[in-house]
Amino acid sequence: MSIAQNKKAFHDYFIEQTFEAGLVLEGWEVKSIRAARVQLKEAYVIVQNGELFLIGCHISPLPTASTHVQPDPVRTRKLLLKALEISRLIGLVERAGYTLIPLNMHYTRGRIKLDIGLAKGKKQHDKRQADKEREWAREKQRVLKVR
Repeated sequence: MSIAQNKKAFHDYFIEQTFEAGLVLEGWEVKSIRAARVQLKEAYVIVQNGELFLIGCHISPLPTASTHVQPDPVRTRKLLLKALEISRLIGLVERAGYTLIPLNMHYTRGRIKLDIGLAKGKKQHDKRQADKEREWAREKQRVLKVR
């Protein structure tokens, strides 16, 4: 079941491959995510000291959060992947010019997971071409529906 999606990522990037990662979260963050108070729009993933971190993901604290906790909505969160996957991603990001983009936050067997995509940036003309193809597919569906 999907919690939050990053639709802008599919518009701005060519997604080559996806990986499912766990997140290191605090208690108030889990409660807020379960209430669907999360936004992935401006988020991205960086590599630091052989580890992956999610930056820019905004999780709004619930007003009923603990009074002794000072919530930081956009704190840096560590991503959990297997060591082999991490080393492979680091190699692709550093050598091949790829970037890591969060795509979808969802539940898997009661745990909160994040799909990250290995992506290459689109140029402006690529975005226009994708829009034209989408419009043509819609027009085709309209014509076929009328008949």
